[in-house]
Amino acid sequence: MKRRILRTSAFLLSSVGSFAPHGAVKAETPEAPGGKYAKKLRESVLLRPDLDSTFAGMTGNSPPPSPDRYPWKKEIVTTTFWVGEAPTKNNPVPNHVSSWDAEWAKNFGGTDDPDPAMRANYIPVGFVPQQNPFYVALPYNDKMKSGHKPEAPQVVPWFQKEYRGPGVSVCKGRWIAIKFKDRVCYAQWEDCGPFRTDHWQYVFGNERPKPNLNQGAGLDVSPAVRDFLGMNSTDVTDWKFVDFDEVPTGPWATHGNNNTFVLNKRAEQDRLAFAKSLRLKVE
Repeated sequence: MKRRILRTSAFLLSSVGSFAPHGAVKAETPEAPGGKYAKKLRESVLLRPDLDSTFAGMTGNSPPPSPDRYPWKKEIVTTTFWVGEAPTKNNPVPNHVSSWDAEWAKNFGGTDDPDPAMRANYIPVGFVPQQNPFYVALPYNDKMKSGHKPEAPQVVPWFQKEYRGPGVSVCKGRWIAIKFKDRVCYAQWEDCGPFRTDHWQYVFGNERPKPNLNQGAGLDVSPAVRDFLGMNSTDVTDWKFVDFDEVPTGPWATHGNNNTFVLNKRAEQDRLAFAKSLRLKVE
C-alpha cells in the first residue's frame, strides 16, 4: 500500500498547535520516558470551559441535535495503518506514539501486525490487545501542547458535553461508523491523520479531504477494520460519527481498556459486586 511521506518543513510543524499525524515528523509529540518521540502530557490544573483562556470569545453552545447531525462522508479514500508501524523510506516516523498517547504501542500491548497470516479474530495472534483493535485516524487534533485549539469549542459538536479539562482531548475515543459495500464497521478515533491535524472543515464540515500523496486519503483504519469490511489496504469507504448508543455489539465491543463497551461492563460488574456485598452485610 502507499505510505505517507515526511513533511519537508520541520519549522512549519513546530508552529502547528497539535501533535503531528503519523507519517509526518511528530515534532509536537511530547517525549516519553526513555524515548525521543514522546513525553507525558502535564497539566497543572483542570479548568472549567468558561474559565479556560482557550475559550475566550468561543463559549457559544454546540450545534443543536438533528437527524442529520452526523451525515455520511461519501467516497473517502481510506488507507490502513497500525499501532507500532515501523518506519519506512516514505514513512520515517514509527507509529509507536499517537497524537494523544505518548506510549501508544506499549499501552496497546505490542505491534498490531497487519499481516493476515499473523491475525485471528481481528487481533494479532501473539497477544491480546489492551486497547480496542478497531481504531481509526482522522485529520484533526483538538489539542495543542497546552489546552485546546481556539476553534475546537465551536467546531467539535460534542465539545461542551464531553469537556474534561484542558489536558484531555474530546475527540480521542469517539466512535465512528465505516461503510464498505454492504458492510458497516464501528471503531474508535485514536490518532490524527493522514497527513494533517488541522482539517476541521472536512472532519466536522462539508469540505472534501485535501489533495495529498495518498490519493487524497481522508481516513486511516486499523487492520481489524480492514479485515471486517473486506477492503483492500487502500480503498474507498463512507464514514460518519455516531453516538455510543447507536453502536451495536460486534467484534469491536470485546477488547480494550479504552473501549466503552468494556468499561461499561466493568462498571456494571462492580455495581453488582457492591450490591452483593451490602446484602451480605445486612444478612
